[in-house]
Amino acid sequence: MSESRPVADRPLVIVGVGLIGASLGLALKAAGYEGEVVGYSRSSETLSTAKSRGVVDRVEAELAEAVRGAGVVVLTTPMRAMPGILETLSQHLERDTIVTDGGSVKASFVEAARTFFSDSLDRIVPGHPVAGREHSGVDAGDATLYRDHRVILTPLTETDPAATAHVRSLWQRCGSEVVELDVATHDAVLAASSHLPHYAAFGLVDMFASRPEKAGIFRFAAGGFRDFTRVASSDPVMWRDIALCNTDAILSELDAYVDALTRLRKLVAEQDADALEALFTNARDTRNAWLSELEDPTP
Repeated sequence: MSESRPVADRPLVIVGVGLIGASLGLALKAAGYEGEVVGYSRSSETLSTAKSRGVVDRVEAELAEAVRGAGVVVLTTPMRAMPGILETLSQHLERDTIVTDGGSVKASFVEAARTFFSDSLDRIVPGHPVAGREHSGVDAGDATLYRDHRVILTPLTETDPAATAHVRSLWQRCGSEVVELDVATHDAVLAASSHLPHYAAFGLVDMFASRPEKAGIFRFAAGGFRDFTRVASSDPVMWRDIALCNTDAILSELDAYVDALTRLRKLVAEQDADALEALFTNARDTRNAWLSELEDPTP
């Protein structure tokens, strides 16, 4: 370990101050976090907005300068940008700096971390705040985004428990419930519960957008269409990267969804009223039970 100040007394650096990073900075400040929060982005406009909104205390246009003396570095960039950032960080961080992230895929992050931080994996704490909105960018940052939402940490076998505890405490300050999963379970569960619904929404809107009669379709689309496709307004770059970084799990869920739609199509074609009603009833009851658990999570 280094002879420098304790991690908690050194700057917290947010690499990528879009929705996730900006919301983290705002949430920490709203919770009374007294440490210095530094923001890094390749966009000078983003940095200017982050500073003026109070997302961060200081901004840096060079990554090496941003992380100088950092206690914690949080990566909240698109997934495919992370390996390059980790490579740069490996050359500029102090030995005891904690590195964590907010990415929706953990296996690809861990693979890159093992490549560039092979001698300091005890400081790597992969994470994922399971919260988001269809809007993106620093202007979408919201201090309440993580309140009453889960944050999943997937510490490695090499991760120092003290580093995990420190990252846990940061998210708890934001009002989050912090849980731990292994990497494979995380990526499989999120492919089903988050990634697939986004791609289903993107695919449906794109299908209608390609039709000559799209103006009429969208003109008469009502609340159900709006609700189902809300997430199709999400950041295309982020969701492109997730698809390319969690490919196997996403393909598995897409295949399962195609099979489910095929079964549904068969019931419609066969005019099987009883089977259709049973399917819809099961779906309704399952969703209602899930919503009840969200409202009253006590076992």
